[in-house]
Amino acid sequence: MGFVKSDQHDFSGDDQRKSSRDMPGLLRTLSTGNVAERRWAARDLAQYPQAITELLAQLRLEQDRTVREALFVALTQSGCPEAVEGLISCLRSEEANVRNDAIEAMKLMPDAVASVMHSLLHDPDPDIRIFAVNILESLRHPMVESWLLDVIEHEEHVNVCATAVDLLTEVGSSAAELPLQALRRKFPDEPFMHFAIEVALTRIQGG
Repeated sequence: MGFVKSDQHDFSGDDQRKSSRDMPGLLRTLSTGNVAERRWAARDLAQYPQAITELLAQLRLEQDRTVREALFVALTQSGCPEAVEGLISCLRSEEANVRNDAIEAMKLMPDAVASVMHSLLHDPDPDIRIFAVNILESLRHPMVESWLLDVIEHEEHVNVCATAVDLLTEVGSSAAELPLQALRRKFPDEPFMHFAIEVALTRIQGG
């Protein structure tokens, strides 16, 4: 599911704010309100950078998908280092929905995520490295191709490299040609990798 980074949410007419909109009141509503009230509280707390800790704490507890989405949107609007670190922790969640929503949220934070991308791409967990490449898919940042080339030049996990090659098929330039050819030699016994590399090279070379 993709997020729209906007102040506007399509909540129903039942979503009426009935409590205080100052930070203490919103935090109370976030933890004790009904679903509609929690959605509004999450949305309104985006204007309070000092509420990041509480937003992340609620994210770990929240069971309603729509409230979780509002929490993720609030975190993207903050864009502070604490929000990014909290989203990284969500990448390690056991829940696929939480991981996927964190990926979508981080795609909307190019400048904030850029500062942690190197560490994500070198995380000990290959799943996290794959998620990092997934984030690059829609991350509007001038370093995207450079990060992907670093992956295919230094990564030893075939699935991480395959994910990077798929994305290079879309965003790669002539700078990717030699690294892609070298990658083929790195995995001589992986036919699916060779096929993906051929597709990427054909696209890059204008075929």
